[in-house]
Amino acid sequence: MKKSLNGQVAVVTGASRGIGRDIALGLAEMGAHVVAVARTEGGLTELDDEIKAAGGSATLVPLDMRDFAGIDRLGAAIFERWKKLDILVANAGILGKLSPLGHVDPKVWDEVMAVNVTANWRLIRSLDPLLRQSEAGRAVFVTSGLAQRCWAYWGPYSVSKAALEALVKTYAAELESSPVRVNLFSPGATATRMRAQAMPGEDPATLPSARAVARSMLAMCEKGFTHHGTTHRYSADGLYKVA
Repeated sequence: MKKSLNGQVAVVTGASRGIGRDIALGLAEMGAHVVAVARTEGGLTELDDEIKAAGGSATLVPLDMRDFAGIDRLGAAIFERWKKLDILVANAGILGKLSPLGHVDPKVWDEVMAVNVTANWRLIRSLDPLLRQSEAGRAVFVTSGLAQRCWAYWGPYSVSKAALEALVKTYAAELESSPVRVNLFSPGATATRMRAQAMPGEDPATLPSARAVARSMLAMCEKGFTHHGTTHRYSADGLYKVA
């Protein structure tokens, strides 16, 4: 893989498994130093082993995305060590529980909003000054087609992703005159643990792998990707713009 990201620093949230793990590994293979953020320490350690085996480097950050003070500390630590951030891949997210809206437990609602929406605002708040210090900062936030489709019983997840899209597009509008480019990525149905949780009867062999989907996202992290405030979706033929 080409080393087009040599010397760059990339933060990936939800990096211990699924799409996050594979995008972190891909970024490292392209030469970036990956700051891998996830709750699962064991998964982070396994990722670190793979990155090292591929000749890359990483910093592991065990962090629950509901720890908003921890997100603030993350930005401070990156500033202290590197003074900038080149790439942010905000991938961490949770499904919650499928339920009629009137039956959703308030704790479940609050947790989904905290992880899928508020944590991403806190990432922006903490990391925006660092992205502005990069020659060509790139931020990619992972969304879902359910932000628009709004299936029955998927209320907390759909609402959170719709809010995320509004958040990211607002952020992009505020950065219009800067070199930072901010976009959304919609992976579609992918063979991940979250998909299996939501669709337990589905054969994962019929779905694109997390690796294939993540590798398509790598282009959005490069300097040559100049789209801004847009949503791109995975397809077997590569990325395509949907909004």
